[in-house]
Amino acid sequence: MADKVALVIGAGESTGGAIARRFAREGYVACVTRRSADKLAPLVEQIERAGGKARAYGSDARKEEQVVELVQSIERDVGPIEVCVFNVGGNVRFPIRELTARVYTKVWEMAALAGFLAGREAAKVMVPRGRGTILFT
Repeated sequence: MADKVALVIGAGESTGGAIARRFAREGYVACVTRRSADKLAPLVEQIERAGGKARAYGSDARKEEQVVELVQSIERDVGPIEVCVFNVGGNVRFPIRELTARVYTKVWEMAALAGFLAGREAAKVMVPRGRGTILFT
């Protein structure tokens, strides 16, 4: 089991990837996630080439059962999550008059609901230990 684990939800090519690389440089196992784990292979390889440790997980942060399984899996297989970074976002640009309720709901699920699920599940494992940090970027 690892001593320090950082979970980065929404680890893409820019901000999330940079956050994961930084935690790996600081000695954390960077557990990186996005909907498709395959897209995380370059990030994991980059972290490992630099001497860090990383694990990739495919998980849709909008799906409660997937977030629950993600946190449980990391806690069981990697170690206690010390830091959880929620970095899910999207670039959805519509004039308000053209925005549909369906598109708005998808944006809300991605930002608000997914953030709630991540924070709740991280808190469930951190609070009983009396330590941990949850960040929203």
